[in-house]
Amino acid sequence: MALRDVSLTIPNGMYGLLGPNGAGKSTLMRILATLQEPDKGSIHLGYIDVLNQQEEVRRTLGYLPQEFGLYPNARAEDLLDYLAVLKGITHRASRREAVETLLKQTNLWDKRRQKLGGFSGGMKQRFGVAVALLGNPRLMIVDEPTAGLDPAERVRFLNLLSELGENSVVILSTHIVEDVSELCTRMAIINRGQILLEAEPLKAVEQLRGKIWRRVVEKSALVKLEREHAVISTRLLSGRTVVHIFCEGDPGNGFEAVAPDLEDAYFATMAGHYGNRKPEVAL
Repeated sequence: MALRDVSLTIPNGMYGLLGPNGAGKSTLMRILATLQEPDKGSIHLGYIDVLNQQEEVRRTLGYLPQEFGLYPNARAEDLLDYLAVLKGITHRASRREAVETLLKQTNLWDKRRQKLGGFSGGMKQRFGVAVALLGNPRLMIVDEPTAGLDPAERVRFLNLLSELGENSVVILSTHIVEDVSELCTRMAIINRGQILLEAEPLKAVEQLRGKIWRRVVEKSALVKLEREHAVISTRLLSGRTVVHIFCEGDPGNGFEAVAPDLEDAYFATMAGHYGNRKPEVAL
């Protein structure tokens, strides 16, 4: 996916990059991780010029891609130790300490002698975080980290990311609104390679107060409602359809006002009824 005029300032803490599959999130993540070069533009990580000082970026970067390979017959402790050497941690005692600290931090210490092929999806994701944290990175990039996790693993994983965000920049790329709502102090919504909204999640929701309306209808009535109102989302409930619309004032027609949430902000932005397309300063 080509990116168009993407311009962001990302502060310390958890930053959410929210958008549907194919929106350009992974492309942006790969560019930030120095795995892909843009045709034009600039990127700075503090005083580091990301495009011209790639080795310096990689020394301070932790990257957890959406899909990553593991050696199924390798034990967690052994593989992390080997990867620590590749990261430049060559002193044996320092490496042993780093490996132990990271496996404990990711709650994998008790599984350190287990082969990675026997890990659950959530355990593999946490091991990926341990790998990404080698060398104490200033910037962590995690791409679709909770996809495929069961609810319990998802909660454990999000708690871990939240802890990491206390000491570094963590960019969370996802299409799951709840991940951003629960974790991030700032976010951007991207679609078709363009930033549609850049805001604090709580403020984005607050600015929609009094503008989101709800009605439960039969499915057959949906087409008529879509012609008459700015429908932003629909969902099935006990065989009927719950419709949310965006409207500055009372739309009448049986709609009731509802307290907005981040999902409403996301769908209103995607539908073109809400957002700020004006770029900010460069990352």
